[in-house]
Amino acid sequence: MSGTPRNALDVLDVLRVFCGPDGRFGNALGVVRDPRGYPDEPARQKLAAELGFSETVFVDDPERGVVDIYTPGARLPFAGHPLVGAAWLLDLESVSAPAGEAWARNDGEFTWIEARAEWAPPWTLRQYGSAAEVEALDVPPPGAGAPPAPEGLWESVYAWAWQDEAAGRVRARAFPGRGEGVDEDEATGAAALLLSAQLGRALNVIQGRGSQILTAPGPDGVVEIGGRVRFADSAVGSPVMR
Repeated sequence: MSGTPRNALDVLDVLRVFCGPDGRFGNALGVVRDPRGYPDEPARQKLAAELGFSETVFVDDPERGVVDIYTPGARLPFAGHPLVGAAWLLDLESVSAPAGEAWARNDGEFTWIEARAEWAPPWTLRQYGSAAEVEALDVPPPGAGAPPAPEGLWESVYAWAWQDEAAGRVRARAFPGRGEGVDEDEATGAAALLLSAQLGRALNVIQGRGSQILTAPGPDGVVEIGGRVRFADSAVGSPVMR
């Protein structure tokens, strides 16, 4: 493509990352393949806010996999579903975010990246007694944190419970609590990474309405995160969870 794109629709792919076994659900991701029209952080942040996805990723170097990640209100050094989605879309062997370089692979059904727990943004991992308790949680009002966080505390909470502890099956929901329009995240790779690192074991996570995230701890503090990726039904749309 030559010249500067006139708008994001010229260069935007919308993916669903961490889809369920039936190919549904997954977290919406905007991928700007040619970001020359968005050369700096203010322009990228503005576009991410306008799109409203939980994350939008800008591909600065498609050959080396250099990417830049934004929520509607902040730039992130690392996030799981943008890196998995970009690796799948561009068929990359590695993806480089500001936090570091993540090796990537595709096994036919799942796309995987290797990442370190210290790269992830802070999440409070809050365990509940049963999957039913997690499913019954109310979505907190915008900017109010997550249950039972005190009112006004912007706390990113990953609520989880064992579905089958022996098999490593987890039921989870994620409440970013940032007050930027995404009150519940449909699938959160960074939080699943942190949980897998904390528990020291491979996990099969069902999050949100039916998204699936797989994790596998490796040597030296590295954790693999994997999931299915699909193109969204339309080029532009609302985030999966609002």
